[in-house]
Amino acid sequence: MSLPIGMPAAPDTTGPVAGTEPGPVAGRTRPPADHALARMGRAIRHNRKATTGTILLVIFLFAALFPGLIAKDSPSADAYAPKLGLSTAHLLGTTAYGQDMWAQLVYGTRNVMIIAFVVGLAATGIAVLIGVAAAYLGGLWDGSLSLLTDVLLVIPLFPLLIIIAGYAHGGGTLVLIVVITVTSWSYTARQLRSQALSLRRRDYLEAARVRGERRLYIIVVEVIPTMTSLIVASFLTNALYAVLFASSLQFIGLGDPNTQSWGTMLYWAQNNAALQTGQPMWALAPGACIAALGAAFALLNYAFDEIGNPALRPVRRKRVTRA
Repeated sequence: MSLPIGMPAAPDTTGPVAGTEPGPVAGRTRPPADHALARMGRAIRHNRKATTGTILLVIFLFAALFPGLIAKDSPSADAYAPKLGLSTAHLLGTTAYGQDMWAQLVYGTRNVMIIAFVVGLAATGIAVLIGVAAAYLGGLWDGSLSLLTDVLLVIPLFPLLIIIAGYAHGGGTLVLIVVITVTSWSYTARQLRSQALSLRRRDYLEAARVRGERRLYIIVVEVIPTMTSLIVASFLTNALYAVLFASSLQFIGLGDPNTQSWGTMLYWAQNNAALQTGQPMWALAPGACIAALGAAFALLNYAFDEIGNPALRPVRRKRVTRA
């Protein structure tokens, strides 16, 4: 039956009752923090590059956690004839000191992964605290923290690492972790500060301030969870650079040469002229592993780029069903 002109239509009572709909509230600008891991999982599954990076990273993690299941020999035992070629007994041959190269490569994975994850977590944590705090607090805090960040940004990083590691020569893995962490957080802090500035005046932050929440609570609970994809991408970048910097310092002799690592393998290969004396795998194998691990971190970044930038997400065509 048609209604007279001007008379309002009766409300539709067939839909969900008001206040009971589980979907997102209209106009809400804050993404749900509890869905961050689900978004990451979907992005990794739907992106072939990210899936490949995840598989590579899992392989390296398995080698780091259970090296004895992959290599049967001790990496430091000089129990074999020197300079043996590739064989089923020695997959990569032996070094000039009679050590199994495959065992050194596998056992060296643990040191590399420890440096990557510890430095990645520590540098990203420092960058989050400094970058987000500077953006949200503003005023003198922002000026002081931004000045500290800018000073570190303009200093050439690798020469600074060489100088600091040179004073702590032979300090081992802990020294490398501390040195790389202290010098590598500034670029990430600058990125996170820029992102936090764009969130500073959002409605949910204003509501938290009106409720009387403390600044620390707002930063940790309200601001940081909305930047999950950027923080994870920053962690992957910091972990990648940690591997490159640590391996480079070990290669030039500024690490502990007795540590089992890919960088120390390159150091001993160079000292013994491995490429010139018919032992190419002594140098090529650790170099290939460094490149593969770097590729794993880089490929994983594609997934988090898609989360942070919707324009990068692939368009999925829907199937058209004919009647």
